[in-house]
Amino acid sequence: MDENIFDKVHDVDLKKTMETSYIEYAMSVIAARALPDVRDGLKPVQRRILYAMIELNNGPDKPHRKCARIVGDTMGKYHPHGDSSIYGALVNLAQEWSTRYPLVDGHGNFGSVDGDGAAAMRYTEARLSKISMEMLSDINKDTVDFAPNFDETEKEPLVLPARYPNLLVNGTSGIAVGMATNIPPHNMREIIGAVVRIIDNKIEEKETTIEELLEIVKGPDFPTGAMILGTRGIEEAYRTGRGKIRVRAVTNIEPMANGKNRIIVTELPYMVNKARLIEKIAELVRDKKIDGITELRDESDREGMRICIELRRDVNANVILNQLYKHTQLQDTFGVIMLALVNNQPKVLTLLEMLSYYLKHQEEVVTRRITYDLNKAKERAHILEGLLKALDFIDEVINIIRASKNGAMAKERLIERFEFDDIQAQAIIDMRLRALTGLEREKLQDEFAELQRRIAEFEAILADEKLLLGVIKGEIQVINDKFGDERRTSIGFDEFDISMEDLIPDENTVIAMTRLGYIKRMTIDNFKSQHRGGKGIKGMQTIDEDFIEDLFMTTTHHYIMFFTNKGRVYRLKAYEIPESSRTARGTAIVNLLQLLPEERITAIIALKEYKDNRYLFMATKDGIVKKTKIKEYQNIRKTGLQAINLREDDELIEVKTTNSQKDIVLVTKNGMCIRFHEKDVRNTGRASMGVIGMNLTNGDEVVAMQIHTQGKYLLTVSEYGLGKLTDLDEFTPQRRGGKGVKCYKITEKTGNVVGAKAVNEEHEVMIITNEGIIIRLEVNGISILGRITSGVKLINIDAGKDIRVASLAKVKESSMNSEEDVLKKLEEELKEENVVIPPEDDQEEEEYSEEDDSFEGDNSLEEEDLMDDTKDLEELVSRALKDQEEQEDQEKQEEDQED
Repeated sequence: MDENIFDKVHDVDLKKTMETSYIEYAMSVIAARALPDVRDGLKPVQRRILYAMIELNNGPDKPHRKCARIVGDTMGKYHPHGDSSIYGALVNLAQEWSTRYPLVDGHGNFGSVDGDGAAAMRYTEARLSKISMEMLSDINKDTVDFAPNFDETEKEPLVLPARYPNLLVNGTSGIAVGMATNIPPHNMREIIGAVVRIIDNKIEEKETTIEELLEIVKGPDFPTGAMILGTRGIEEAYRTGRGKIRVRAVTNIEPMANGKNRIIVTELPYMVNKARLIEKIAELVRDKKIDGITELRDESDREGMRICIELRRDVNANVILNQLYKHTQLQDTFGVIMLALVNNQPKVLTLLEMLSYYLKHQEEVVTRRITYDLNKAKERAHILEGLLKALDFIDEVINIIRASKNGAMAKERLIERFEFDDIQAQAIIDMRLRALTGLEREKLQDEFAELQRRIAEFEAILADEKLLLGVIKGEIQVINDKFGDERRTSIGFDEFDISMEDLIPDENTVIAMTRLGYIKRMTIDNFKSQHRGGKGIKGMQTIDEDFIEDLFMTTTHHYIMFFTNKGRVYRLKAYEIPESSRTARGTAIVNLLQLLPEERITAIIALKEYKDNRYLFMATKDGIVKKTKIKEYQNIRKTGLQAINLREDDELIEVKTTNSQKDIVLVTKNGMCIRFHEKDVRNTGRASMGVIGMNLTNGDEVVAMQIHTQGKYLLTVSEYGLGKLTDLDEFTPQRRGGKGVKCYKITEKTGNVVGAKAVNEEHEVMIITNEGIIIRLEVNGISILGRITSGVKLINIDAGKDIRVASLAKVKESSMNSEEDVLKKLEEELKEENVVIPPEDDQEEEEYSEEDDSFEGDNSLEEEDLMDDTKDLEELVSRALKDQEEQEDQEKQEEDQED
């Protein structure tokens, strides 16, 4: 007995056995479990779930079925690998935060973005979603191959018809043996648009390039939204099949009533667990790795995600946000590996290859479907041909049938007499008597004619590949119209991606910033030209006590320099300011700049490039002025740069771009004014403090700095609402550093001076009180008085209620007599406000004009309650566009002459 046992023991090579077994296991995992097919984008378990549901008649127009029943059918018929794996795949197909276009319509607890698991399958219900019917469309028309299931009792599809590119639309991830796939989801409209482009090129017999597809497919479109940083990773993934895409959460820094800020997170990167993210932030705060967070709350509800991170008053919100990006999954990397099964073999594919394989699959599916429909149509036409022939000889046919002993004999005699085949003869015998009526005969003739038309159409499509592609294009566009939606994931700018700027067109744009610090960028299209007397357009949506403080035109590639009261300067490219609609409020500036606590923007300057003979002229509250070459500020860090060294309690109040040829006007709150030539101020370095521009008495401070070319008159307004115009020629230029001359007579009735602007009669001004009341006045209605006067009442203020004028702003004129007047006036203003750089010191300034690099102007304003008549806004932009083109042409001509 023992000998027989030993006789059955076989010596084997362990190495070869392990290799063989492991290879078989690896191939099973690769081909039949972990990787999707390039044609329908589904793994076997997903495909089997969808097919089991359609077999259960569990469509979107039917009631939900228990998931236990679906899992049971899938496992018992097609997928004998355990119910947990099947139910996990089913749940994933139903989760809106996991699948971009869910293929299963779930009913019940299917988990959450916090990582909560779904309820047990006996509690949840599901049915196919509407879009999944497009995956299974025409599966009963021999469009795909079927194979026996694991026990050969059923047939299952090897691939689904997939009438849209599901592999890219929904993406997938899977870990096989020695390889993995990680394909991000995409936007339906973009992917179908790319397929249509390939079809159009094939019809025109052209090759499709990856560059054409990159114009259409902007990048992944995650179900959770968020923002992709830069396009370098996207392009690399599409061109090679592999790439790394940096994804950042959508956040917003909101000011709070107590002076603190809070960070609000509304969208997370794809596949980030919200609960685990909050735990991580709390852990970083506990371990003192991030200092400054005082409270952390999850305020998410049915309306959307909202994580609130409250900050201490003395911390920089942008610094905290950058630390969170660095240490948590608020910024994550999605590693793209576009690996799929092609002819049952794993292959890394480019975007073009994926779409080409999909299109090839659709050509096969549609060809097989049309062939199926053609055969069915021919079969029916064949029967109708026999029926119509029988109706022509109906009396003889009836006699043959009546004379026959049974149906078989009747068939034989009909075949023998009329040369019918067996199918036609059987149809004649089964024909009802009502077919003998004239109406029924007409119906049969119409049906036969329609079938002949369809047969000809089907045969034409099968004979011409271009017609076949046209059919595919039409059908896929119907799906696009039905299920396509807007992108959820935005494509942001990556500071490390130097190629980003090359992809952004250099075009005119409008920047608007409000008094409370909301900023936005608008396209010129928002300000379409209107005829005089139009109603204007609705302007920016602002919050209470807010209004537009800066409005200027520039280009997307211009630098925007932001100067603050603390003497620091920050910089953005214009395209980095988020683009918004005309009526949107915009983005809080603290979301874009790393402002220090209690730091606010006091001046904005736009410029194209840093030139040697261009200067920045600054003025502070304590009467210090400084002139520095603009070249000194060309390297500004993300955290800002010190523009001027300030003494304690001093503040930077205004910055202008100059050419060292202008007169500077300073006005103080005690009603003093000094006018001096800026050549009196020597050029100093960036880190300097500047020189004394005006000698102030105790308790006095500078409230305004203007350039004499900004207007003919000086408008002065006091805190109790009185004001006047004074001709600027009354202020004789003197040396800097003096006490100046009296420009406003201050009494108890007037209060101190709060602001001054150089204006022309065509301007309008806006006066704002400390309670948010705003009045808009035309300058030509204000009295022109001498220097030592108090002026007239501009706004009624009840001084007993502690109401004061807070600030003064100048507005572009809103109406002109004709379009020629508008253009002429704007041209004059731009010439006054733009910087003119003479190439030689001995030549006069008026002989030269330069491209408007600053577009700074007079910081024109708007306010929500006053936007019923906003022709000034649209006219300003349309006029500036025309004038800018004229100036550019003029500068080009001058440069040609100089050359």
